[in-house]
Formats: sequence, C-alpha cells, structure tokens
Amino acid sequence: MNNPISRRDLFKQTGVLAVGMMAPPWLSAITKADLVKTAKGTPIAPDTVLVVCQLSGGNDGLNTVIPFTDKSYYEARPSIAIPESEVHRVSSNLGFHPAMEDIAKLYTAGKVAVINNVGYANPNRSHFKSMDIWQSASPDGKLKYGWLGRAFDIFAKENELSAIAGIGLSTGKPLALQAHDASIPCFASLNDIQNMVGNADAERMLREIQGSMADDGSSVSVIQKANNTALDAMNTLKDQLAKFSPKQAYQNDAFGRGFKQIAQIVATSPQTRVVYFSAGGFDTHSKQAENHNNLLGGFSKAVAAFQAEMEAVGKADKVMVLVFSEFGRRTYENGSAGTDHGKAGPMFLIGKNVKGGFYGGNPDFNELSQGDLIHKIDFRQVYATALDNWMGADSKVVLGQAFNPMDVIKG
Repeated sequence: MNNPISRRDLFKQTGVLAVGMMAPPWLSAITKADLVKTAKGTPIAPDTVLVVCQLSGGNDGLNTVIPFTDKSYYEARPSIAIPESEVHRVSSNLGFHPAMEDIAKLYTAGKVAVINNVGYANPNRSHFKSMDIWQSASPDGKLKYGWLGRAFDIFAKENELSAIAGIGLSTGKPLALQAHDASIPCFASLNDIQNMVGNADAERMLREIQGSMADDGSSVSVIQKANNTALDAMNTLKDQLAKFSPKQAYQNDAFGRGFKQIAQIVATSPQTRVVYFSAGGFDTHSKQAENHNNLLGGFSKAVAAFQAEMEAVGKADKVMVLVFSEFGRRTYENGSAGTDHGKAGPMFLIGKNVKGGFYGGNPDFNELSQGDLIHKIDFRQVYATALDNWMGADSKVVLGQAFNPMDVIKG
C-alpha cells in the first residue's frame, strides 16, 4: 500500500488539509486523535473514568479541611477561622467547612480520601507558573505537554482510542490536556456540541468540501476518513447526550453546571476516559468568609449530586473525581479578612472505589516555612496513583520518574 505521507506529517497537516481553514477547532482536534487510532490500533483501555476538577485561584485548604483542635489555627486567623462548633467533624481533630455538609456525608460513607499537605519542592506563588507546574507535572519544566496529554500519547500508541476518549469542559485547552500526538477536544459547554454538529447544512458542507474520496491508502484518503470519523463521533455523542436527562438537582452555579454536564458525558459516552473541568474564584485575598462559603457549598452540593447520578446509572464504581488547586493559602489571615498565596494544601479523591480517610498527616503549625504549611506529599504521587491504579497508564513514563502510588484505591 503506497502512503507517501508520514504519520508525523499527518499530524502537522490535520485540520488544514481536506477541510482547510473552515474546519472548526473541535473537528481538527478529534480528527488528529482519530489519525493516531488509525496509525496504531490495539485492544481498548479499561473503562474507568477520571474526572479532574481544578479549583482555580488557590484554595484555602485550612478553611476547607479544618484542624479544629489546634489553637494555633485560631490564633493565626482571629477573624476568619471556622468556629469549632460549626465544623463538620469527621475525625477527632479534622473536619470540613460548614458549607461542605454533603462532602462530609460522602466522607462518612467512605467515598472521600483527603490527602493533606500536598505540594512540591521549591513552590512558586504565581498563579500562572504554579498552575503550569501542576498541569504539566514538571516542576523543573523539563517535560513537555500536560500530564494527561502525555498519558493519552501512551494510550494512543498502545490502545485503540475513541476520538472522544478525553473531553475538556473549557473555552481553551488546558495545558494538562496538551499532547504531542493525541488531541483532546474542549468545549465551553455541551450546547456547543449541538450547535456544531446539529446544523445539517453546515455538516454537509464540512463533508462535501473534502471533495471526492481519494484512492484507498493514499494520504488524502487517510485524512478524509479521519475527518468523517470525527464528525461521526461527535454526532454519536450528540445523539447519546440527547437521550439522557440528569435526574439529580444541580445548583445553577459553576460547579452545578459543570458536574451536571460531566454526568451527562459519563452516563452516555462509554468511550470517554477523562473529563477535565475547572471553576475559579478561589483567590480569596479579601472578604474570604462569604466567598469561600459559597464556593465550597457549590462544590460540595455538585459533587454529591454527581455521585448520586453515577449510582443511579450504575457507573459509581467506574468513576473517580480528582480535585486539586495550584497552591494553598498562608496559615495566617491578612489585613483584608482574607488570605494570601501559600504553599501546601489538600487534594481530594472521591468515588465509590476510593479508600476513604485522611492521608498525609494533619496540617502542622509547628513546622512552617515562611508562615506556610510544608508539603509532605508530592502532588505527582497522587497523579501516579490515578495513572497506575485507576487509568492503567505507566506513571513512570508519564511523569518522567517513579513515584510510589498511594494506597487509596480499592483493589
């Protein structure tokens, strides 16, 4: 079979050839992903799903997971510390913010693992730099692309992947999803899918503009088939989404809307392995109490509704939510009833198959660095746990070095 164009050349030209400059970004993205599948197809990956939830802005971990028996906590935060009487106590010395009643219930049910004191060496207080570090999983900047993108590069070489194996709910593609070969489409909302492929005339134009089908095996034929497969994949997803209506009540806020859409994707798209979602507002330099209360309440209610939805559709044992923020906040409050950028903070793993509990020790006010909590768990160890024990990837390859997975997922 004569195919003069290389696999790498295909990647470079996808989205320019065949449909030209009129190709919408999602089409070229999933076309590129399907070219990977065409080039290398082997048995499909496991059917577990990882939902990554990014709390953008730097979440205040100390007012999220509260050391309510530590007097140093109250001394450092005379006006914004959560009164002991209002804490949702789930252990003898740790509890959740008052707005996190639903998370507390999930924790009591054994479905929430809280990993305290997570961070990395020589932390950066810049939102942009620290977020790049978390999304690339490369504090020294030596690894290219995002940690999930690199994982999908491996899957693309070893497994037959759907063009919608990964989906980002965002207006732009997060660094975490950027890859060398694999490509993950991102949408601001699921309404975009209906708008993009729901117009029969526009879709017909996208198909017709490619021209007559080229000879089998030619470079143009490969790209034409990939473009059509991409359109078919999005049409299938659109049809699947239309058949499902979430049964749970979701708040009309960023978390409620986000997790409602994630529930729709997971419930109807068995091809999807990763969904990435972010919500902002966590940069609480001033008037933190009310803002943080609203954010954590929205997060808690949305996650609980999502978990109930997964139970109802029989997917609860297949889905795990990983929650992170780019850094924690200072241990002490500032002069504006808020907190400034800090270092270590908590991560969450949530789902039916996590081993619920607290990991990483308690926040330690007796061992601080410039007024900040010191990290005791490298965030890449949590990523390694998700990669090795949930996604079936090789974390050593993805992360560039070995990190021992934590024993937080049921075998």
